[in-house]
Amino acid sequence: MSDFIATIPVSGYAGWRFLERTVERQQRAFDNSAQVKRDLEYFNANIANATTAENLVADRRLLRVALGAFGLDDDISKKAYVLKVLSEGTEAKQAFANRLVDKRYRAFAEAFGYGNRLGAKVKDAGFAQTISERYRIRQFEVAIGEADQSMRLAMGFSRQIPELLNSATTDSSAWFQILGNPPLRAVFETAYGLPRSFGALDVDRQREILRDKTNRLTGDPAAQGFRDPANVEKLLQRFFLRKQMAEGPSAGVRGSAALSLLTNAAGSMASLFQSRLN
Repeated sequence: MSDFIATIPVSGYAGWRFLERTVERQQRAFDNSAQVKRDLEYFNANIANATTAENLVADRRLLRVALGAFGLDDDISKKAYVLKVLSEGTEAKQAFANRLVDKRYRAFAEAFGYGNRLGAKVKDAGFAQTISERYRIRQFEVAIGEADQSMRLAMGFSRQIPELLNSATTDSSAWFQILGNPPLRAVFETAYGLPRSFGALDVDRQREILRDKTNRLTGDPAAQGFRDPANVEKLLQRFFLRKQMAEGPSAGVRGSAALSLLTNAAGSMASLFQSRLN
């Protein structure tokens, strides 16, 4: 566990705006924490030796970084499951990773390459650095989530949505990728006030509902509209508002008071925080 402690003085959208202003300094503080340095030093020194999926799964320290780089930290004890994901690769249509709803597993298997024709990528130039960078960013989000899980979801959304849209070939494929990514899906479901029964609908119907809700929010039903940072911010503002409403009236009062406080004291808080990190 990292010795970094996130600074989020208020919850909700006010807290999100504070985090946006201070994220670079907080990321640097996280990167300099002893545990993160140890994890990445070990990974960079040893990953080239993990030439098979079995090697990687057998080394818990390596596996922690590998899974953590793709937001799959919770699966570290599911060794047989992870081994199947890795060993079957991604090139075969029926490969295990391709059949999973959660597309993070496909990205994980593809990045390591164990089950594919060219084999493991662990010795490729820049491989360790690429995975380490992913781990550093993802685990910072995890640390933020320990203070406020909504902030972690919002950070992940801001980072992932441009990557997803760049890889999508059609609007439908973009929406299906969103529906297959639990963190992104959670942000949309919360922002749009969708009930739990939404997930039981036919996937084409789910896509059409998201398109309709997006059209109402941004004036364009296409997922590509979220290339515009202004639309991302609109969605996240709605996300935090819905989260606050779900917590009940007292949370709303606290949130309003916090927003007023943050607005009036933003400069002094930022100065105080900067002095703590310097």
